[in-house]
Amino acid sequence: MIYLDHQASTPMHPAALTALLASIVEHNANPHASEHAAGWKAADAVDVARQALADAIRADADEIVFTSGATEANNLAIFGVSDASCSRNRIVVSAIEHKAVLGPARELARRGFEVVFVPVCRNGMIDADRLKGLINERTLLVSLMLVNNETGVVQPVAEAALAAAAVGALLHVDAAQALGWITIDAHASGADMISMSGHKMGGPKGIGALWVRREIRKKVKPLLHGGEQEDGLRPGTLPTPLCVGFGEACRHISGSAEIDQWRQRTTRLETALLAMLPGAVVNGSQCYRHPGTISLTTSNLDADSLVAMLQPHVAISRGSACTSGIPEPSHVLRAMGLTAAECARTLRISTGRTTTDEEITFATEHFRDATSRYNRERQQAA
Repeated sequence: MIYLDHQASTPMHPAALTALLASIVEHNANPHASEHAAGWKAADAVDVARQALADAIRADADEIVFTSGATEANNLAIFGVSDASCSRNRIVVSAIEHKAVLGPARELARRGFEVVFVPVCRNGMIDADRLKGLINERTLLVSLMLVNNETGVVQPVAEAALAAAAVGALLHVDAAQALGWITIDAHASGADMISMSGHKMGGPKGIGALWVRREIRKKVKPLLHGGEQEDGLRPGTLPTPLCVGFGEACRHISGSAEIDQWRQRTTRLETALLAMLPGAVVNGSQCYRHPGTISLTTSNLDADSLVAMLQPHVAISRGSACTSGIPEPSHVLRAMGLTAAECARTLRISTGRTTTDEEITFATEHFRDATSRYNRERQQAA
């Protein structure tokens, strides 16, 4: 199987896997058990992992809150600062956010908050001018992803930070698809909170984190209650091996040379696909994009059928969201102006830093075979 769905989840980095497995054996004590050496050892391992996450985003370790993933981190950031008694009740999010942000935002709207959605341009980037116009003195929170999970387009977070700071609003950044290839400087970014995910960057599933700027810590309220772990923001026993694996993955983030090679392999595959699929269009800015993302709308191929025909040789995803098994057009692509029919012809192909040149070659061959078979079957049906 050639795995080309890295934006859904990445394989674990070998060093992270090794560290996780060793931690399962070595750290069987509760890291919050302060009465004995076994607990101290587990706590020390968590502290080392926490420091690795902090180093990865140039932050301080005591600003890192471990969570079960970016979804929980997003929920903690959004609900955590949304005090109904506050005079500020405006929440600004983009129309292309992950559902882990859109869902909490819509729940706040049901609770009486004013939620406004920033439109997106055809190139997949939010309209920065509209964003600035929507942020005013009543704005409590702006939530914006750094890298879109479907198109890979990098969003203008720096501009959002300036606009939010000008009126005293908070800024939350979902960096789930950015950690691992974009240099993140938490303190210099202008953000107040940053969400991260382990399994999107070579770490294990089931672990994530929220960076909370020290100055706003007291403004964030926990979602759960029952313990004082994570400085009271996230009660519950921390999964030491997952923390350790996440921390180790953060110590093996790709360098610029590796990222350049990664981008070149993706470009090679994209060029081959455009050559074999006349009329196909790549969605999203070509200048500011994740090094492994290809969002491709074909002229006449049904995405579901092509994905199925590639099995079991190549793993990709279609350009539509799926909720409870019910397919629906991608809200990201629709916000960019694509029709429902175009969404149904869209593929999301995402390479990873572990993707090899040989896999690109073999994947191209499988794509060619699958599209030829698709066209033959379509002609026979006609």
